[in-house]
Amino acid sequence: MSKILKNHAAIVGVGHTDYSMNSGCSTLTLAVQACGAAMQDAGLGVGNVDGVVTFNTSDSVSAEAVATALALENVNYSCEWYAGGTSPGALVELAELLVNAGKCKSVLVFRSMNGRSGYRLGGSGWDNAATGMWQYRMPYGYMTFAQTMAMWCRRHMVTYGTTSEQLGSIAIDQRVKALHNNRAMKRQQLTMDEYISSRMICDPLRLFDICLETDGACALLVTAGDRASDCKQPPVYIKASAWVGSKEVGSDWADFFLRGDMTENFTAKLGKELYRQSGLAPKDIDVAEIYDCFTHTVLLGLEGLGFCKKGEGGPFAASGAIGMKGEIPTNTGGGMLSEGYIHGMNVIAEAVSQLRRECGPMQVPDAENAIVTSGAWTEGSGLILSNQKGK
Repeated sequence: MSKILKNHAAIVGVGHTDYSMNSGCSTLTLAVQACGAAMQDAGLGVGNVDGVVTFNTSDSVSAEAVATALALENVNYSCEWYAGGTSPGALVELAELLVNAGKCKSVLVFRSMNGRSGYRLGGSGWDNAATGMWQYRMPYGYMTFAQTMAMWCRRHMVTYGTTSEQLGSIAIDQRVKALHNNRAMKRQQLTMDEYISSRMICDPLRLFDICLETDGACALLVTAGDRASDCKQPPVYIKASAWVGSKEVGSDWADFFLRGDMTENFTAKLGKELYRQSGLAPKDIDVAEIYDCFTHTVLLGLEGLGFCKKGEGGPFAASGAIGMKGEIPTNTGGGMLSEGYIHGMNVIAEAVSQLRRECGPMQVPDAENAIVTSGAWTEGSGLILSNQKGK
């Protein structure tokens, strides 16, 4: 796909619900609220939206049900992936392909979940059957995301000397940003003493290294460039989009035993592809919104996307380089560590808000280009977004 064609699709609507520990309503209600808000934000009615795509892990509502509840007049495409945090960027890319191909006028991309009060790890409905690759891990109690990510984090520490304090600097920086975000679930100051003294969840990951379990929904509305300029909000153009993986992915999300180097994740490959498509380089990026299910994934993203050298993510983050006045302001709304875990959809939404210049005290001055990632380990997706159509 040419660079010019990449400018022909844009995100024109963003919708959020409240983010909470107990929504008190169904995932269908949450999805309809977020999607309806995205349509209203864009100024597009039910006759102008004809695609709905989403992802879930058997914990949400179907795209078809949401299209029906919204009373969309015509649905030309619907899709739902059984997948996790690798999905948001890739589904925005799918929406981009649909509108560029003329298959749809505009496409809603949403994630809805009762991640704290409903189905989630350790909650009702979690299947503990030791089948497939799980049969080799579950007997030893190895079965959670935190356990898996702890392995990656420890390898980086052993190889490069990354410290707990450097991880803590990421959690603290994002909490500072969340203080100014009305949607954020955590808006209390966090100190290094509080971080270090917090309970160890899975060594070396402490309580504040891990994202929040959240009830809520977030939606984006993607449309073609010839419609984007007529929408209510200024368009945010999709400059580059990609999903990357390899044979090292393994049989499931916890099977990383084929991985040759656990000191880097998918962003090392993703960054090269996004920069190739967009013609941009790390120095051209004003804002980074990096998937932060754990502090360590932010560190790997900083390195993989070329904002610092491999192995230097810890000192780079601790230096203040990811702060609002740093070299690359990162996770400017507090991220999933402090705003809420909507499986990466809110990470993209924050990039859009930055490029629409609506982030108040946490606005990056004159921001034009933002990079976004979706995923944590061997595979994932991402975007470069811009408020400049011709650049």
